[in-house]
Amino acid sequence: METRDYIELDDEYSAHNYHPLDVVINRAEGVWVYDVDGNKYLDCLSAYSAVNQGHCHPTILKAASEQMHRVTLTSRAFRNDQMGSFLRDLCELSGYEMALPMNTGAEAVETAIKAARKWGYRVKGVPNDQAEIIVCHGNFHGRTTTIVGFSSEESYKQDFGPFTPGFVTIPYGDSAALERAITPTTVAFLVEPIQGEGGVIIPPEGYLRDVAEICRRNKVLLIADEIQTGLGRTGALFACDHESVRPDIVVVGKALSGGFYPVSAALADNEIMGLFQPGDHGSTFGGNPLGAAIGRAALAVITDNGLVDQSRELGAYFKGRLARVESDHIKEVRGQGLFIGVELHVPARRFCEELQERGILCKETRENVIRFAPPLVITKEEIDWAMTHIEPVLMMD
Repeated sequence: METRDYIELDDEYSAHNYHPLDVVINRAEGVWVYDVDGNKYLDCLSAYSAVNQGHCHPTILKAASEQMHRVTLTSRAFRNDQMGSFLRDLCELSGYEMALPMNTGAEAVETAIKAARKWGYRVKGVPNDQAEIIVCHGNFHGRTTTIVGFSSEESYKQDFGPFTPGFVTIPYGDSAALERAITPTTVAFLVEPIQGEGGVIIPPEGYLRDVAEICRRNKVLLIADEIQTGLGRTGALFACDHESVRPDIVVVGKALSGGFYPVSAALADNEIMGLFQPGDHGSTFGGNPLGAAIGRAALAVITDNGLVDQSRELGAYFKGRLARVESDHIKEVRGQGLFIGVELHVPARRFCEELQERGILCKETRENVIRFAPPLVITKEEIDWAMTHIEPVLMMD
């Protein structure tokens, strides 16, 4: 079968809920992916930051393979010998006392919402069923009906209502707006340190410090969605670390498994996470032994291979190279670490398609932004090679 055959199969049997580039990948290693016709591409999306460690990292592959030969799933009805060690490593690395393991990022966000509401009723004393959570315009936290209900992107919500009440939206990057929006029934502020799907939007310097102080002063939980920005992507373990901010709850996923398997978690201290009791929340697959073994190996690769430092150093280099491109199409180059957005004055899709023709895979976001987020194992030489193609594409008519 050739590329067109696979595309026709997808179009016939898959719901048309994505608009992918027409490249059919069947093999990957490190920063490189290969299509069914044998073409080679530099991956500059990293499965939306799920493969920070690079595709098919041998250490994670070994852990997955070994665990698959032992036991893959027990459900949480029983204990397994992998989850505890994984969560210990995750908590020790992140500095939190407890974690609740889930599968997808959206599930972990839902977990954080439930934890915040429970804390609001049991600890803060908010009257029952009146808890409010403040969110930001331009947010992206997942695709469940609760989450899309507080999205400001109308296309995410159309035909999916009615939606869950209890969410208030404010402008992103405006700490004064947060202070004004807080009421006695506010239990949490849910925010992305950098809005990824929003177009790699970076808030003003000091914003995270300001909102952390506002939340502390008003007895409101700060929830940081670090699903895309966490685990080294921005040149720090967590993007909040750039401003020395420790949120009350951190949501992680994607790179938590290195792209091998859906693994996510909500992290918090005992005063919040310890409120959950048996029957309050759960997941058949959350904390399963295969996912736990993979997650533990994925964390080890990040720390043992210095990927946080690599992201910081090479991200600054890559961003600097992009910023020097003199093109009338470019409105702004922004980013932290290897999480970079090039905002254009024109739609970005055709530039992504041209980059595909030249062996680089990117994806537009918010229509006018090209996101450059390669695996953190990329080298300076590979960035230099990419720029020999990126620059002429950004210069094209």
